[in-house]
Amino acid sequence: MNRNMTEAGPVEGVVHPGHRVEFVLSPGDIQAVRFGISPGHELAHAVRVLLRPQQHPLQWGWLRTVRDRLPRESFRLLAGVIGDDGYMPDFLTAAPSWDMTPAAELEALRSTPLDPMRVDFGKMVLRSSGSRQSALREMQDQPARARAMIAGAWQEVWDAALAPVWPQLERLLRADIAVRSRTIATSGISGMANGLHQNVSWGAGAVRVRLRRHSEQVDCRGSGLVLVPSVMSSWGCMVLTEPPAQPTLFYPARGVTAGWARDATDVAGALSALLGSARAEILLGAGAARTTSQVAADTGIAVSTASHHLTVLRDAGLIASERDGARMLHLRTPLGEAMVGAVL
Repeated sequence: MNRNMTEAGPVEGVVHPGHRVEFVLSPGDIQAVRFGISPGHELAHAVRVLLRPQQHPLQWGWLRTVRDRLPRESFRLLAGVIGDDGYMPDFLTAAPSWDMTPAAELEALRSTPLDPMRVDFGKMVLRSSGSRQSALREMQDQPARARAMIAGAWQEVWDAALAPVWPQLERLLRADIAVRSRTIATSGISGMANGLHQNVSWGAGAVRVRLRRHSEQVDCRGSGLVLVPSVMSSWGCMVLTEPPAQPTLFYPARGVTAGWARDATDVAGALSALLGSARAEILLGAGAARTTSQVAADTGIAVSTASHHLTVLRDAGLIASERDGARMLHLRTPLGEAMVGAVL
């Protein structure tokens, strides 16, 4: 970066340290911030990791297991659409939500409106060259055909690359959300935002995000802000700001290590050494609410034994139990989510 460019200030589309997006919120409005999960964002960045593995050392363990089983044609198609850096088409990511599943993400892609797709393809055509630009221009001219091809490739690459590790990946995402939610409750939005990433801060009623090529002020009053942790994009932050998408900030999930993709049996073993095998199994299964009888059946123990273990986990703050009519339902607490995520 030369001195003249710095003095001139940030220019849209040109790398500059002064670029910043500000998500303006009502001060203290906790309800304006919610968290979500985005399988589509994870897959798109998994493709970028595979294109530039040298830049993503935390993914090398996962890379070693996935390279030989990639469907080459489907991967080549997605790689051409996503690219290895910069702008990423919005249609690849449905609105992130707490209960978003890979199947729901794929269904949203299959039914995404064609006109916004044309716009996204147009943006990518301007940002590309050569054979990639020609392929993207053809997709822009035939968006219905392109949508079907991309959805088919999405399914094949997902099944090969992320489906085998989705349980581990999802646990990390939910553990991160649990910790951030607790921080909001204890320290407010400012305390949570300041701890998201070195490029994220809170000031003057806004969540501020330093970016490389883009500056914008987004009024989130009335629409709110969605915060989405990511395991695959561990290098930095991305944003969605263009309607009809809700303002969204993607940030690196905490606790991601080079061993995050290790087999689920290894995770269970680590927890078993700490809690005992029965309690570890109960805690791992408590990502969805279950009754005491269901816990007993799932772990193959007596109801009375399950009740005892649940009491111990509840007393330790790892499980929360709530009455639903005549039933008592048990679910991991934020502390329980954090513990499960920590062993990955």
